[in-house]
Amino acid sequence: MFIVPSEAGNKQEISNSISRFIHAFKVGSLLKKCNCKKEKGIPFMKLFTYILCNVFRDRSMYMQKKTGSFREDFSRNTYYRFLRSARSNSFIPINFSLLASSKEENILGEVKSYDRRSLAGKRRIMAQRKGTDVMIQLIDEAMKAGHKAGYVLFDSWFSNPHQIVEPKDKGLDTIAMVKISSRISYEFNGERRNIKQIYNSCKKRRGRSRYLLSVPVRVGQDKKDGHSVDAGIVCVRNRINRKDWLALVCTDMSLREEDIIRIYGKRWDIEVFFKTCKSFLNLGSEYHGLSYDALTAHVALVFTGYMLMSVAKRDDEDERTLGELFYFMVDEAADITFSQSMKILPDAMPASIRTVFQASEEQINTFMNDFISRLPEYMQKSLPADTAA
Repeated sequence: MFIVPSEAGNKQEISNSISRFIHAFKVGSLLKKCNCKKEKGIPFMKLFTYILCNVFRDRSMYMQKKTGSFREDFSRNTYYRFLRSARSNSFIPINFSLLASSKEENILGEVKSYDRRSLAGKRRIMAQRKGTDVMIQLIDEAMKAGHKAGYVLFDSWFSNPHQIVEPKDKGLDTIAMVKISSRISYEFNGERRNIKQIYNSCKKRRGRSRYLLSVPVRVGQDKKDGHSVDAGIVCVRNRINRKDWLALVCTDMSLREEDIIRIYGKRWDIEVFFKTCKSFLNLGSEYHGLSYDALTAHVALVFTGYMLMSVAKRDDEDERTLGELFYFMVDEAADITFSQSMKILPDAMPASIRTVFQASEEQINTFMNDFISRLPEYMQKSLPADTAA
């Protein structure tokens, strides 16, 4: 267990926490697999650790040099060369891609040529593809790296039929927010209809139901998407505007409507993730250069910092990391709490009666005998043996 210190001035404790994180999860070995290694001079892990420490010290290299607190044995040029390195990739939780324009008039700065087989070249090729195609490529790379998932969750920006059909072909079910558009149609009762037509043609559930409508459809067309897949559409009320509605599509026909809504709710975690990265880890504000490789390195370092925070929070606050011992502990704690309460009750109640009503011992005993006799049998058995009944 380790804690990321909250005091920005405690440099040594911050460094020790990050070092334990790197050692525990073998970050160095993972970075080597991404071709992150030194060619000469300062060790790679020293620069990597220094940049992570800066995130939690809330003090940039510029401010350290300005205040005279910079004590590292490498120069500013070494620091920026590390961020600009085009021959290395950076360790990240799953994967990400910074999209860029393929039009020359929209490109700022000098355009360098890279070997298309290198990591830098592949990153640039991916950055200039459509975002919906990049999503499929990122899923492929995550699966090849050994990651497993039951569902792919995404919002309406990605929920075109093609993006719903393709993950299904890879063995992954999709739960997505349906794009409310008249241009996207689904096969419903043998006809092609858009989501508005489907919603208006069906009877809605009344009362306090968690959803308004649930219907089976087929998503995709043979000409555009190769084939179609079975899916279910669940319509729910919009929390912001109760007169409005939202629609979810799921390709797992065995899921209940309540489970579809619950699982899709997990997608909100990514919104919290981005908010945390922007507000606390300086995503997009710490580096303002035009180098695509430097921006990629900046985002990767921010994401690594978020990983460190998540692991620290889980180890420090979440008792579920104890495994099965957690459940035994919780059950035992509940029994102890009940037992202690039943021991306190026979002592606290007579004392209050004696103080407030000035009752005699005989009156108090009569009251307690009557009170205990009215308790359920299991509560009477939980009282101390010397308590009057």
